[in-house]
Amino acid sequence: MRPNLTKDLIEFSETKLKRPVSNKRRLIEILGVVLTAIGKFIFMDYLDWRLFYVVLATTLWILYIIFRYKVEKNVMMYWGFRTDNFKYALRLMMPFVIVLAMLFLGIGYYQNTINITWHILPLLIVYPIWGSIQQFLIIGLVVGNLNDLNHKKISKGFIIFITALLFSVIHFPSTWLMIGTYVLALFYGYVYLKEKNIYVMGVFHGWLGALFYYTVVNKDPFQEIFLKFLN
Repeated sequence: MRPNLTKDLIEFSETKLKRPVSNKRRLIEILGVVLTAIGKFIFMDYLDWRLFYVVLATTLWILYIIFRYKVEKNVMMYWGFRTDNFKYALRLMMPFVIVLAMLFLGIGYYQNTINITWHILPLLIVYPIWGSIQQFLIIGLVVGNLNDLNHKKISKGFIIFITALLFSVIHFPSTWLMIGTYVLALFYGYVYLKEKNIYVMGVFHGWLGALFYYTVVNKDPFQEIFLKFLN
């Protein structure tokens, strides 16, 4: 059952904004997401500046969120940075998350790639922050803006499909990451159009992502990103 919330909180939409969002702004935000994705290939894949890229992208988008919030206070709720529906979103996503976690462990056991060390602990803390930024960009800005384009309705199924495809391509060339992020984005797109909550999606993205690396992909992001600067 859905939490006992007021209708205004449950159905928070663009109509609650004091200033309607123009199609131009929506398209500019989507372009910003695409440029951020291109930056991933340049800074992370080509230059191997992983930490620099994550910090830079996170900082710039947080600054944009702050700017928009100062102009339009309700934009945070509109995007999905909200707590009123936290428990409902949590219950909605929990079965999917449990199934994925078990699947990761099963694949890791079959491949003999389970390599969980204490390194996963700091990632479980910090990765949800980066995960929330990713969900805000890919799901909040791409799915949300495409769905709410003024006078240009696109089917929800196509929006979810094209966004999942974008999220998958961003993780090229890792085949496992492309498959995992595609499936994740399909479900997240559905959830977002049903119940906007970036916090729940971001936390689960971070936790599942960390588990995925140490079971299926057999990589240690903590070693690759942080420890190399200490050695």
